[in-house]
Amino acid sequence: MLRTLSCLPFLAFLTVAGWSQGIKPPVTGVGIIYNRETTFNFKLTTNRGFAAGVELGRLRTYYKTTCFSFSLGELKSPKEQRQSADPQVSRSFRPYVFGKQNNLFMLRGNWGAKRYFSEKAKHKGVALGINYSFGPSLGLLKPYYLALRRVGDTPGESRVTHEKYSESNADIFLDNTRILGASPFTKGFSEVSLLPGGNALIALHMDWGAFDEFVKAFEIGLMLDVFFKDAPILVEENSPMFFNFFVNLQLGKRR
Repeated sequence: MLRTLSCLPFLAFLTVAGWSQGIKPPVTGVGIIYNRETTFNFKLTTNRGFAAGVELGRLRTYYKTTCFSFSLGELKSPKEQRQSADPQVSRSFRPYVFGKQNNLFMLRGNWGAKRYFSEKAKHKGVALGINYSFGPSLGLLKPYYLALRRVGDTPGESRVTHEKYSESNADIFLDNTRILGASPFTKGFSEVSLLPGGNALIALHMDWGAFDEFVKAFEIGLMLDVFFKDAPILVEENSPMFFNFFVNLQLGKRR
């Protein structure tokens, strides 16, 4: 599935680029029925991340809409590998990611535009275009807690503790034989720290109602997230830059 998604944007962009060379939108604006549009977006990315948000657009002509969007989602490292603990205890604890020290949630703000290369035929067909945008991001780092088996004071005794990664517990936190599973998701929200950055995206935009009252659109594209330092998602092998292919569903209304 991930391999298929990674190929689709390149094929789509090549098709649109070749088509757009022979199609030139009018220089002067044509009549516009609607002035603004509001859509709700939901993205799924190749690294099993997601983002949901709202986009506000202003229709300049039939062929161009300027947009501002805001979204919230989770960014994951491509090196994350989800796994289960010992089957004898897996019913009591959630699957976990070995070597993970933080969840990274993303607040993204974007400015950009949608440009259409074709006009949807009356009552049927799809209007194709390109969507591009960029803007600031704010990462929210929530410590990732694991349920760990600690040895008790007497021989054969053990207890369960919920701990985040630190240098003092690294030998246990990174020991698969001591990990029972992931702690409750809500644990760590009181310890959130901030990580500023920026983002940009480009996508093939397919609209089943480009000039209708109701917005029904689908996008396939590439997004980039960049930070001023390595994003500490994992204990090791982190990066300040993340590329993700994505699919995006848009539903909304024009007025």
